[in-house]
Amino acid sequence: MTVQLWCLSFRQPYAGLVLDGVKTVESRWRPLLAPLENRTLAVHIARRDWDGEEWRAVLGGAWGLSAAGVQELLESGERFGRGVVAGRQKRPQKTEPDSLNLQETLEKTSPKSLIIIGLDDRNPKWLPFFQE
Repeated sequence: MTVQLWCLSFRQPYAGLVLDGVKTVESRWRPLLAPLENRTLAVHIARRDWDGEEWRAVLGGAWGLSAAGVQELLESGERFGRGVVAGRQKRPQKTEPDSLNLQETLEKTSPKSLIIIGLDDRNPKWLPFFQE
């Protein structure tokens, strides 16, 4: 089965922040993503981190996170892995994904409702459900 999705690639920690629902994907000044509004996008997590440390100031200052809170958020984003493709589901499944066999589920799932789910050949993982 082949599923084609638009895919955006982010470095950590931004990828983790998007997948955890802390940050949103938006383009205010250049509406390149406008045609994709309300559609599912796959998220690729790059192997490299963001250059610089400015993002720490945003999380610590504007959002009021302590240094420990920033570190906890970063570690949470690492659970997705690196160099993997991740995505979101638009509607919940009737059965919890963790209790299902991954291959069996992929074979039964309609391509219209399928999201690429953090697939890394060495360690396939389910992503949490995100309500959009």
